[in-house]
Amino acid sequence: MPAPKGRFYPFAFYLFKTPFIKPIFTKTMLISYKNRLFDLYRICAKYRLDTHFADVPELAPLVRLIKMHPASIGKSHNPLGVKLALEEMGTLFLKLGQLLSTRSDLLPPDIIAQLSLLQDKVTPFDVEILKREIEHPKTGLGKPIGEIFSRFDDKPLAAASIAQVHTACLPDGREVVVKVVRPDIRPVIIKDFELLRELAGFLSARMESARAVHIVSIVEDYRQIMLNELDLTLESANATRMRGNFTNSPLIYVPEIYMANKSVMVSERIFGVPISQTDKFDALGYDRAVLAKNGLTIFFTQVFRDNFFHADMHPGNIFVETMPDGQAVANPRYLGLDCAIMGQLAPDDQLVVARMLLSVMNGNYTTLVDIISHAGWIPPSADKHALIADMARTVSPMVSKPMSELDFAGILFEILNIARRHQMSIPPQLMLLLKTLVHVEGLGRELYPDLDIWSLAKPILTDWVKSQLNPTRLLNDFYDKLPEHLLSATDLPKLTTQSIQSLATLGGRQDKQLREIQALRADFLNQKRHDWMALGGFFAFIAIGLTVPIWWVGVVFHVLALGFVVWRVLA
Repeated sequence: MPAPKGRFYPFAFYLFKTPFIKPIFTKTMLISYKNRLFDLYRICAKYRLDTHFADVPELAPLVRLIKMHPASIGKSHNPLGVKLALEEMGTLFLKLGQLLSTRSDLLPPDIIAQLSLLQDKVTPFDVEILKREIEHPKTGLGKPIGEIFSRFDDKPLAAASIAQVHTACLPDGREVVVKVVRPDIRPVIIKDFELLRELAGFLSARMESARAVHIVSIVEDYRQIMLNELDLTLESANATRMRGNFTNSPLIYVPEIYMANKSVMVSERIFGVPISQTDKFDALGYDRAVLAKNGLTIFFTQVFRDNFFHADMHPGNIFVETMPDGQAVANPRYLGLDCAIMGQLAPDDQLVVARMLLSVMNGNYTTLVDIISHAGWIPPSADKHALIADMARTVSPMVSKPMSELDFAGILFEILNIARRHQMSIPPQLMLLLKTLVHVEGLGRELYPDLDIWSLAKPILTDWVKSQLNPTRLLNDFYDKLPEHLLSATDLPKLTTQSIQSLATLGGRQDKQLREIQALRADFLNQKRHDWMALGGFFAFIAIGLTVPIWWVGVVFHVLALGFVVWRVLA
């Protein structure tokens, strides 16, 4: 809420700024924001989500609240209630469900089974609407279906939160898949993120841990990521880049993109088994240990070699290669699908993350804290010895443990708690990487629980860090950037003169700003005193007016009470 200008101080402005009224007003604004929260509440009651979480003590107040809603009357337990509720809530909640679908260590099997359906079995939209989207002259391919394809299959191959996929055949005989963005999805995403941004701002103003992870920036970044996901030309560019990164790779194959526009993308059809169907891997004779090792190698290669990693690795996007008839191949590769959400780290953060992981693997927590400190993630006044002790206590138990014994989500929450206590600042892009790690760990737990991720990751990280710090590489980088450095050097005299002039005037500006701040503070305190006087006088005169026996005297006191309000508005 912007501060009032000039001498016009509305009484209501300071009323809502009081310590008691402001939190109530803020929460009321959140609840009433386009009735979205009430709509979510209704959906929870409609599908009786209370029956799915009745045995969770931490959710007991929420369960009771859902039971109180009129929409729950006459409704019984729905075996697919969680899945249907998240579908109706919209894309943002579908994405949350997809993330949680990999966390069998956190949720009971019946909930995981429902969430797994959100990966590619969301309720499809009408195929006639989809065809109009394909033929749309601006956002689609701009031609009739019959001219683009020799065959188009009306039954969807998969339906997910953002888009729907159908199989087809090009006139030259190539089998393809056609991905079409769900219509009218953009306004829903924008509305949800407006609510989420308000909530993030509310939490950031009141919780140190929310400020430590830059929760407002994370919401803004993820909002842009989600909106970018609606533009299939960006996904097409991402897939083409990832395909180039893994050309002729024995580990992963990325299908070729044939056509793309904003709402429609046509790509090569490939055949595989979803990563979650581990029983099929056993039937095909695939070595799950090798698959898990290859998957982790691909992930670390994307993060450190390419600095371009898949950041939406739920089971609906990760497949393992088979023959078109479903039979096994000799050396199965991963299939890289749905490259809409890709992550990148700043070069400095990339090196910091690698060195941090190596420090953890080597059990050197003093070096770990030194790296964090040099990266500027903790304030100079932080107690490094206490931080070293906290990190050793939290992180050391997970080193040398197989995947089945890791509680990555619990460790992550504990690290965030440490960040809060030590005022640590974590870059938003790093949080996207941590989200991806939650996916990876969940997938690895299902695929091969005994995988030792540390012994696999250590040589990969060591080789990469050595290559980054290689003197020859550093010297070559210096020579490559030498012309830029020389051109920048010509600006040094001007920059030096400007710096001296700035220093000379800085003191005067600071004195002037200090006097202005002091004057504003005095004015603010004076106005605040007047507000409380007006508020006290208003309620006092109202109370007197209600108690005096003579009616016209009561009216006089009510008029005088109104005068206090007029005085504050016009003062």
